[in-house]
Amino acid sequence: MSLAEDKGKNLYSGYFFSPLGPLEICFSEKALHGLTFVNRLKAMSLFSHPFLFEVQRQLMEYFIGARKEFDLPLVYKGTPFQQAVWTSLLKIPYGETVSYKDIARSMGREKGFRAIGAANRANPIAIIIPCHRVIGARGSLVGYGGGLWRKRWLLAHEKKYKESYLQSI
Repeated sequence: MSLAEDKGKNLYSGYFFSPLGPLEICFSEKALHGLTFVNRLKAMSLFSHPFLFEVQRQLMEYFIGARKEFDLPLVYKGTPFQQAVWTSLLKIPYGETVSYKDIARSMGREKGFRAIGAANRANPIAIIIPCHRVIGARGSLVGYGGGLWRKRWLLAHEKKYKESYLQSI
C-alpha cells in the first residue's frame, strides 16, 4: 500500500507484549505504520480492531518460531533514500545477516554505508522491517534502536528456528 493511498487516515495504537518487552503498534484501518519497543506504556485502552489482532497474531507466530515472513501492508514515512533502504531490508531472508556495506553496494552506493546506518536508526517498523539483520563489516553487532541485547536475541532466535526448519525438510 502506498503512502498516498493511506494518507489522511486515522491512526490508532495498541501493544504486543513480546519476550523482549512491549511493542507499541501504530496502525490505520488497513496498514501498519509503526512498531516500536517501548519502556513505558501509554494509558492502556480496551481498544480492539481486526487489523490490530492480525498484527498481534503474526508477531506471536514470529516469536514462537512459526512465522518466517510477515504478510502485512506497511506504510513507512521517510525520505526517498530511507524508504529505499527499508525496502531493501525487507529482502534480507529470515535468519541471515548482511553488512551495512552489502546494503550500500546493492543500492549502488558503494561508500554510503554510514547513510545506510542512519536510515536503519530511523526504521519505524522494528522486526518486520528487519534492520536487526544488518551487522558491521567484520560481523560485529553494531547499533540497534531497541538495544544490542534485543538485536542479539532476535538474531539467535531466528538462527534457532531457521536451523530447526531446515532440519525438518
